[in-house]
Amino acid sequence: MTASPDTAPAPGTDLSLSDELARLTRVLHALRSGPPGGAGSDARESAAHVLLFPLTRLGPLRQGALAELVHADPSTVSRHVTLLVERGLVRREADEQDGRASVLVVTATGEAALESMRQERDAFLERVTAAWSPGERATFTGQLHRFVQDLTTHLPSLSDATGGTAPCAEKDR
Repeated sequence: MTASPDTAPAPGTDLSLSDELARLTRVLHALRSGPPGGAGSDARESAAHVLLFPLTRLGPLRQGALAELVHADPSTVSRHVTLLVERGLVRREADEQDGRASVLVVTATGEAALESMRQERDAFLERVTAAWSPGERATFTGQLHRFVQDLTTHLPSLSDATGGTAPCAEKDR
């Protein structure tokens, strides 16, 4: 038996990792979608902004590499990148190794937007875990990091889906 989203499990209840991950996925989807009725362009813009994280952490990337890195359909990433460029958060520059191709570079405006998103996320998580001890937060963070690393290692890359065998080495945070 799995607890409903707003209640704790009954004492002695065995929690299923897959059930809890499904619950987490639903909650994260609700958080990304924003308040009821707030979907649409805001949700699309929020999804686009997520691409700023790997671009800032890893530096300029080709659009195709970014799509593979975040395990997203290239056409979806293309739409998101178009939005980021239109908003002045990202610019395209010639690839130094192949001038025919371009790389995506985060602008100063994009860096500011990313910092704002980080602050909002940190403040939200601080509220969510306010009743936790520092030790509980540290333990959870360490175990979550380990889980995400192991999950990333086992996550198939787009090349796996097309017959390749090399998984993506780096994933988005």
